[in-house]
Amino acid sequence: MNFPSQRVGDFTITAISDGYLAASLDFLSNIDPSEAARIQSDAGQKEPDAVHINCYVVRGAGRTVLIDGGAGGFKQWGGLLRSNLSLAGVEPSEIDTILLTHAHPDHVGGLVDAAGQIAFPNAELVTHRREVEFWQDDGNLSRASERARNNFLIARQVFDGYRDKLRTFDEGEVLPGISAMPLPGHTDGHTGYLLESRDRGLLVWGDIVHFPHIQIERPDVSIAFDQDPASAANTRSRLLDMVSSEGLVIAGMHLGELGFARIKRTSARYGLLYETVS
Repeated sequence: MNFPSQRVGDFTITAISDGYLAASLDFLSNIDPSEAARIQSDAGQKEPDAVHINCYVVRGAGRTVLIDGGAGGFKQWGGLLRSNLSLAGVEPSEIDTILLTHAHPDHVGGLVDAAGQIAFPNAELVTHRREVEFWQDDGNLSRASERARNNFLIARQVFDGYRDKLRTFDEGEVLPGISAMPLPGHTDGHTGYLLESRDRGLLVWGDIVHFPHIQIERPDVSIAFDQDPASAANTRSRLLDMVSSEGLVIAGMHLGELGFARIKRTSARYGLLYETVS
């Protein structure tokens, strides 16, 4: 089975689908749901509430890296990562590093199995320091809604399971050729990863968008999952300007099954162009 892939110098990056989650267009702010539905329809999205979940495997420099772990079946979301990794020829024991964009359940649920044991026994878990601090803070937990409390419990289960292999950062290079790019707003420690090799680059931007056709055309549109919607919108606008100016290939956890794209800017409007295999 072929999975969408990009070659960036010495790195090969492969998009591995974990499946889908459902998120109502009513979760979006700064846009009327009917307008959001129109954009989805114009983009050919037959199921407007469906949000795809991507994870990425990076191979190169003697490493096998997983970026995010999918939902693992949490709330019947996703859960296809493990079987799709197998179809892609990647065994869980081969993963030596997990880079985390953030610790929402659709990104960490697949890092533990049904019994609560870590799913990638040989992997170091690498994430932003502020992400760990937020989810481990009892004050934040006490203020959380009932829905959000489950998010805390899952994040804590993952951080506890990998506690002997947990490494945190603030910014800068996290692995040779891979640098962390803090992208706050969606969560406090939300982080993208910039891969650079042989004068080529690719940015895995995490959850800059959940509904790509809507939020790339309308960067001011945030979603209820954003911890700080205004900050998330500012980060999104800044990043869209950067990647469109630089012509950088992007990868995103909710970009869609094609996994990779570029952002084009025409007449003060951004557009999404999916990339073919390179």
